[in-house]
Amino acid sequence: MSNDSLARRNFFRIGGASLVGAGFPFQPLPAQPTSAPANSAVFDVKYFGATGDGKSLDTPAINQAIESARASGGGTVRFPAGSYLCYSIHLKSNVALYLEPGAIIVAADPPSSGSGGYDEAESNAPWESYQDFGHNHWHNSLLWGESLENVSILGPGLIWGRGLSRGFGAPVAEHPGVGNKAIALKNCHNVILRDFSILKGGHFGILATGVDNFTIDNLKIDTDRDGIDIDCCRNVRVSNCSVNSPWDDGICPKSSFALGYARATENLTITNCYVTGIYQLGALLDGTFKHFDANADFSEISNPHVKDAPSRKYGIGRIKFGTESNGGFKNITVSNCVFEGCFGFALETVDGAPLEDVTISNIAMRDLVASPLFLRLGSRMRGPSGVPVGSLRRVLITNLSCSNADSNFGCILAGIPGHPIEDIQLRDIYLQHRGGGTREDAALQPAELETKYPEPIMFGRMPSQGFFIRHARNISLDNVEIAPMKEDLRPAFVLKDVHGAEFARVRAPHAKDVPTFALTDVSGFTVYRSRNVPDTQLDHVDQQSL
Repeated sequence: MSNDSLARRNFFRIGGASLVGAGFPFQPLPAQPTSAPANSAVFDVKYFGATGDGKSLDTPAINQAIESARASGGGTVRFPAGSYLCYSIHLKSNVALYLEPGAIIVAADPPSSGSGGYDEAESNAPWESYQDFGHNHWHNSLLWGESLENVSILGPGLIWGRGLSRGFGAPVAEHPGVGNKAIALKNCHNVILRDFSILKGGHFGILATGVDNFTIDNLKIDTDRDGIDIDCCRNVRVSNCSVNSPWDDGICPKSSFALGYARATENLTITNCYVTGIYQLGALLDGTFKHFDANADFSEISNPHVKDAPSRKYGIGRIKFGTESNGGFKNITVSNCVFEGCFGFALETVDGAPLEDVTISNIAMRDLVASPLFLRLGSRMRGPSGVPVGSLRRVLITNLSCSNADSNFGCILAGIPGHPIEDIQLRDIYLQHRGGGTREDAALQPAELETKYPEPIMFGRMPSQGFFIRHARNISLDNVEIAPMKEDLRPAFVLKDVHGAEFARVRAPHAKDVPTFALTDVSGFTVYRSRNVPDTQLDHVDQQSL
């Protein structure tokens, strides 16, 4: 094997030598002038003094190149092959960054003491208590921009957040000079992120807040917190992306109060994406796809939100809407996506806003560690006082196949008393899970937990093996199969406080003395053309099993 091949194989090996200063085989360009040619539309960072040697701090030269491009009316800032050690890079309007093959922007380690380092986290008072700390600040990032237009980051290079904080522990504001995001954008429009990769992106690989006309395409992200957060954004297209995020969410639309007012994330399309949480950090990017050791100790790195997940401290990696949900979500499509070794879909609105008009189709899931589907309307109400409870309605989910899922949770569709989820249709769905549920599990009565942080593990082990549906109106399931891999003694469907429920062509296992349906306070119920259950119509039942 050649030396170059060996270098590539070792490139992302976790726990090994640092990339910077480890002899990565970059050849420096010949010496260049320190100013760009007159009237040039391309601004090479090495003309401005960047070394790309992975040792010298290149931030001043890169920011000078970006500013020169802006002052010239716009242009492309070129990063030739090299390793560019940086603190905060300031994006500008009408400027594109182009990372050539072999170009790596490396987040420098924060200074141990004194001044310098990343830009300070700006104040977001008085709104800071309404969302997690990381959502309140943008400047403390490797690359950031605010109130910009016509901004792009392009090319096949890499952004490596080596020196970024993951955002756990004491707030970043208590440690000046620390950065915790690879890319942060606020109140921008006409933005394109395309073709590059992110390794170890800090708290957020990408945090976009109030960004409109936003394209994210063909990114590969291998990170130890969130991959892509799309917050209060409009007209967004996410396509052809692969995200490995074992300890947090992969692609995560949100709608926080960080802008100082409630703004919906809307007109969003996510398509042709792969999300996972099963690979060792870096194993997606280097192509080894090496799984974690299931017995490994991740006590120092696990996400505290999922520390109680049965036997797993990694594997989140999903597409999730929420938890920040002050502005809500409208007009959403998710299609042609693959989930592997992670949580399933989560649609959550818990801060007093609507989540509505959502279509999810053509989804393949495998080896899930939590619920394939989690739809939750709650009343955490983290935001200004006086806001009413939100709504979750008009959701259509079709053509979903799930195999070898964790059997603890099943699918959960849950509102809260007095605030049902509404108009939910599920069609052409196959759910295979590991089974093993007991009669004791079937007797469980999950608490309401109306104000708790929403997660599919929040209720503990569920009394249903297929769907737990509570506080719901106008629910329809058609051509749905529940397939345990070993005998499960829980009902396939548990319904509580459900009004208007239609089931057609459902198939579920038939263990001795185990009903397919367990109904409590259900009205307008219909089931027909379903295995092991006679065609039935019920106007209202307080308690009945079928």
